[in-house]
Amino acid sequence: MKKVGIGGDHAGFEYKQQVISFLESQGYEVKDFGPDSSDSVDYPDYIHPMATAIEKGELDAGIAICGSGNGVCMTANKHQGIRAALVWETELAALSRQHNNANVVCIPARFVSYDLAQNMVSTFLSTDFEGGRHERRVDKISCQ
Repeated sequence: MKKVGIGGDHAGFEYKQQVISFLESQGYEVKDFGPDSSDSVDYPDYIHPMATAIEKGELDAGIAICGSGNGVCMTANKHQGIRAALVWETELAALSRQHNNANVVCIPARFVSYDLAQNMVSTFLSTDFEGGRHERRVDKISCQ
């Protein structure tokens, strides 16, 4: 995964900016969907365009960051081609890829440290889907 989208809300703004810098230093191409400041915003305005870009194949994966991680996760999962996972531990980031082939990682900025958030993003982006018995289950997730 080399093309990554990122978006969220005001509560995730600082982490978003730091994650972008980290990913670019690691050679990722990052598309920032916003917001552009820590002023109060509505996360769906940023997450829907990111999810659409992933569904169209313009991006390999997405990172969504808000205060609890829940709102961005719910929004992303409204898209049939998205499998967004709310994570708060590195192992969950790995399992979301290995077992669920998640293509968006959702981070609760108010509940994890930045170092943990960075580690979860790194783990998520470097972990492969195991396929096998998990593929059968993942194929049943979409309603289409």
